[in-house]
Amino acid sequence: MLRDPALIPLSHQHQHGLALAVLIERGLKADPSPQKATELCSKVADMFELELVHHFEAEEQVLFPAVRGRLASDGIVDQLIAQHREMESLSGRLAAAPEGERIPLLREFGELLSRHIRIEERRLFQEVQEKLPPQVLSELGAQIDDRLRKVCPLSGKLPWDEAAESRRSVSSY
Repeated sequence: MLRDPALIPLSHQHQHGLALAVLIERGLKADPSPQKATELCSKVADMFELELVHHFEAEEQVLFPAVRGRLASDGIVDQLIAQHREMESLSGRLAAAPEGERIPLLREFGELLSRHIRIEERRLFQEVQEKLPPQVLSELGAQIDDRLRKVCPLSGKLPWDEAAESRRSVSSY
């Protein structure tokens, strides 16, 4: 099923999240060194700060309240919110983790992020598209788009690339 335009901004960010999960998995498989773990922790921190925090807020403050009680699988919303909190916790633990604990935490974060996105895309978004009337979806889409445009980069670059470029431009002064 094609994605309804109302949900495309969130789906676009899901692509960034899946890219990060793959980067973590492949990066650690190719180079399980402390240096690689530090690099990946930086990418997770950038992604979290630039995109995930705002993505979670848009879902929790706009999408989830609008769909609660309208879905056959209503418990899915609570499950997704719990996963948001778990990813927030993992991100904080990664930032403070000693070198020896980073790799398992990175793997846990990447696996959770990937699983979470697939639940939203395959189950939640499918059911939302099937159950909500087009007008309601359109109104939701406008609210989601407006919220995300205010806080997320639209350059087409991945969030961790944006952050790296920003750090380089600041340090060149």
